[in-house]
Amino acid sequence: MGFVNSLEVQRVGALVLVQDRGRPGYAHLGVGRSGAADLAAHDAANRLVGNAPGAATLEVTLGGLRVRATGSATAAVTGARVRLSLNGIDVPDYCTLHLGAGDELTVGHPTDGLRSYLAVRGGIDVPRVLGSRATDTLAGLGPDPVRPGDLLPIGEERSEWPATELAPPPPARLRPVVLRVRIGPRHAMFDTDSLRVLTGQEWTVTPDANRVGARLTGSCALTRSDTTEMPSEGMVPGALQVPSSGQPVLFLADHPVTGGYPVIAVVVDADLSAAAQLAPGDVIRFSQVANRA
Repeated sequence: MGFVNSLEVQRVGALVLVQDRGRPGYAHLGVGRSGAADLAAHDAANRLVGNAPGAATLEVTLGGLRVRATGSATAAVTGARVRLSLNGIDVPDYCTLHLGAGDELTVGHPTDGLRSYLAVRGGIDVPRVLGSRATDTLAGLGPDPVRPGDLLPIGEERSEWPATELAPPPPARLRPVVLRVRIGPRHAMFDTDSLRVLTGQEWTVTPDANRVGARLTGSCALTRSDTTEMPSEGMVPGALQVPSSGQPVLFLADHPVTGGYPVIAVVVDADLSAAAQLAPGDVIRFSQVANRA
């Protein structure tokens, strides 16, 4: 017997995960925050259905999800621009959708971006681990990836109506994607040419990309002037860690808590959502901004 009010998963694509705003405060235990890779899109989806900020959504990578409502539900899809259909009829993203029992919502493959977020009023009600419903793919915490046949119960994490009925989608991404960075904290370990190379050339996202991070490749590698072995130190989302190859790794939501390679720069918080939407083959440029005083 299924849940009285739930989403029945009929099809998944590359990867579908339950995500919320993450589990901060456990770095001392070796557990990162995790949570939605594109937090802005996740929050927008929750606002559209009138959810509390901590409600869990479905993070859909590369589309391909189809769900069936077992009862009436209010839903919204944000993030990567996708074709949405409700019972085979096209419907818009970034707006509130009303589903009846038996209605099927299909998330197509992205036309721009990588990750979409499906919110349902009340949130996805799976058990919390360390205070969060988020799936951390690096630490192996949280619920398993969503599979066909799963029944995802809808919870009670609602806010007061009215919800935002229409949220403007983000503008089409520039080509190349521009990410702003603050230099450091280990930029002194690189030669001055490497600092110019970082912001002066284009970088391509390789197929080696996931929620932990995205490996980048450029025509010129970054070169260390100081090759002293350094102890592991704390990492943050947006950190550009440079291994011995000289080709940087851009850390994302499920990044390791510590790392032993130097970080030449860090993407500003406001651009982390854009970083989360990078797909293999995307070309990016880094633009330096002033460090905080």
